[in-house]
Amino acid sequence: MKRSFVFGNGRTRLNIDFDEVKPYGSIYACNAVYRDYRPDYLVAVDTKMVEEINQAGYQKNNSVWTNYNIKYKNFEKFNYFEPNLGWSSGPTALNLATSHGPNEVYIFGFDYSGLNGKLNNVYANTFNYKNSKDPATYNGNWLKQTDTIIKNNPNINYFRVNVENFYETNWKYPNYKSVLFKDFKDLIKDWEKIR
Repeated sequence: MKRSFVFGNGRTRLNIDFDEVKPYGSIYACNAVYRDYRPDYLVAVDTKMVEEINQAGYQKNNSVWTNYNIKYKNFEKFNYFEPNLGWSSGPTALNLATSHGPNEVYIFGFDYSGLNGKLNNVYANTFNYKNSKDPATYNGNWLKQTDTIIKNNPNINYFRVNVENFYETNWKYPNYKSVLFKDFKDLIKDWEKIR
């Protein structure tokens, strides 16, 4: 069983530590995650975030994926998506994980909703991020992009790991399921470690 774990930066992802899933598959994460953790694949499509990663030199020893931009012509060791879908970082990371052919993909921190109408991001109030008191980010593009990936890949099972009573999608695909964090943590106890 080949599993992938895709992390967005919605605050619900704080319910699990990256190292809890690392033994079971590849980790894909977005943007400022590199400040705290080294995923197997880091995806960043915002120009300011890519410039920050380049300045830190993170991509020199780690796999970083982005869309090409003329501003990056002197940047070294970035991987560029072909074609550039023009999508947000989270769905782009999900698409990269999907392209690697897993049987199952577990999605964390794709919250699709603000917190009381305010920004919902682990990195709020830090460099290159909005303030936590700013209005919630529009979620329509994230939903549509994620929906497209799940719908177009019926042979891969997708599990969105979430907390109770938080934003739920209306997706009715046979290859999509919502799972609570507590149930996910019970599930992984029976999995075979691959690393």
